Amino acid sequence: MFRLSLDQMNLTESQTIIANYLSKHWQEVLVSTEKDIAEATGISIATVSRFWSVAGYKNLKDFKNHMKHELEVSPARKIQSVQPKKNQLTPYITIEKSLSLLQDTIDNTDHASFQQAIELLHRSNRIYVLANGPSKGLGELFVYRVKRLGKPIHFINNQGNELFEDMIHMNQDDALFAFAFGRLLPETKVLLDYQRDIHYQSIVVTDQYISNISTMATIRLFASRGKTNEFHSMMAPTLLIENIILGLTMKDKESHIQRLQQLSYLRKKYHDQLPR
Repeated sequence: MFRLSLDQMNLTESQTIIANYLSKHWQEVLVSTEKDIAEATGISIATVSRFWSVAGYKNLKDFKNHMKHELEVSPARKIQSVQPKKNQLTPYITIEKSLSLLQDTIDNTDHASFQQAIELLHRSNRIYVLANGPSKGLGELFVYRVKRLGKPIHFINNQGNELFEDMIHMNQDDALFAFAFGRLLPETKVLLDYQRDIHYQSIVVTDQYISNISTMATIRLFASRGKTNEFHSMMAPTLLIENIILGLTMKDKESHIQRLQQLSYLRKKYHDQLPR
């Protein structure tokens, strides 16, 4: 949540309503007009226009530029914001913080979309996974688990124009499973655009409440990683991925159990030669 540095004792009732709205809906405000803000708060456009000078800005554009600058934080600044807490078992990412991320994910999860994602992945011929940066570990976990189910799945390692080497093998019976934390990477944009030509289906996992991903991907799934200016936790995204894996496992459950039993058999049979 973006918070304005304002002394509310010096604000009128209308200005306080505007300030609270801006703090709670900063992502929407980045693409809003004064008319949009006025309609959302029930305050007149004139009052909204006068608010900026009270808050210390020239106008709405100046406020947006300031907000964008504040939100553009580096990994170093995120770590600098971490403050150890004394007398706690987990001094950095507390249990309370972890629970809040999980709850945020649950509250913003469209359960119909979640089930649709499982159905889409289940009926697809092959799954292509795009996971770069901090989401790469999640992508590798997803591929590792889904392979056990006998589902053809491919991790896209190519970047830049080498991505075309993967794209030439994709067809309309396939599914793209991509992570889009923060901004959309060029590779993700290209794959979502190519979907219009080939007509394969796509699922995108994001930590953005509001995003144009919804109009580009077949299904959008939300997973909270924390506020923009703090260390990003992968706890909630991991929970989402594991639930998707379990959801896929429940499809053709008996055949999946037989395959896993075969895995246990192989481990026992060759334990001496290939110990874990």
